[in-house]
Amino acid sequence: MDIIFYHPSAEPDRWTTGLQRRLPDARIRIWRPDDDRHADYALIRQPPTEMLAGRTALKGVFSLAAGVDDILEQLRRCPAMLAPDVPLFRLEDTGMARQMQEYALYHVLGWYRRFGDYQQQKDRALWHPLPETPREDFTVGILGAGVLGRSVADCLTAWGFPVRCWSRTPKQLPAITSFHGEAQLSEFLAGTQVLINLLPNTPQTIGIINRQMMCQLKRGAYILNIARGAHLREDDLLAAIAAGEVKAAALDVFIEEPLNADHPFWQHPAIAITPHNAAVTLPDDAMDYIANAIRLREVGEMPTGRVDLTRGY
Repeated sequence: MDIIFYHPSAEPDRWTTGLQRRLPDARIRIWRPDDDRHADYALIRQPPTEMLAGRTALKGVFSLAAGVDDILEQLRRCPAMLAPDVPLFRLEDTGMARQMQEYALYHVLGWYRRFGDYQQQKDRALWHPLPETPREDFTVGILGAGVLGRSVADCLTAWGFPVRCWSRTPKQLPAITSFHGEAQLSEFLAGTQVLINLLPNTPQTIGIINRQMMCQLKRGAYILNIARGAHLREDDLLAAIAAGEVKAAALDVFIEEPLNADHPFWQHPAIAITPHNAAVTLPDDAMDYIANAIRLREVGEMPTGRVDLTRGY
């Protein structure tokens, strides 16, 4: 089988060598412009349109990321980029689930134990024990019940927090209260103390975390965005913090990245910032998934992680 690889920034030799070791019978090459030779599979990250256009013989295209919004945007602009019957796959986990658990748990525990408040008291040389919130009243609501959303929910449930999830379609998750659809969104938000966003980036979810949503949370709530910057209306967050509707936020993703040096988030004492690294693709885990998925395709099976192009994830 023939596999072509394109990534604008990753070390290609690490990927081609690792995949060759896992698929010794495959012929793996780095795609170059004007390469129109046969390929059975394509591994891509932000590929040029001409890499995939016209390749009707592909058995699968693998996005080298958990999200596929950039590829779907390319397809909206140029539908001929991908043949209709060629399946597109995204990386469902590949080591990211545990990283998301760590990131979410760090912030939830910090907010629950009021470590930020104690840091402010330390800066003022103030020794003053603060009242604690009962754990059963510190409800965590997760937007998105996919692989990563379920993983974070399971982690926080194990720590004894009441956890609820909201998704577009019904999900049945053990020990987690599930909500779905627009009709149940307000019920999901009511009483939520920490809102964690792990939604896919689709036209329907752009700007979903807005002032209207924030004011339905438990007053003095916390917001953790580890999905996409486009989900959050940044000015609305600043206004909600100023009004006391939201107490603090931790943001890993932004509308424009890198975040401009003059952006008000940088100097805001209630907003924590990380540079879009809450969870990163671990190459070895990703290559294990891709190699196994290709083996399944070669025997006529469909691996998990296939993207529904109509839903956008």
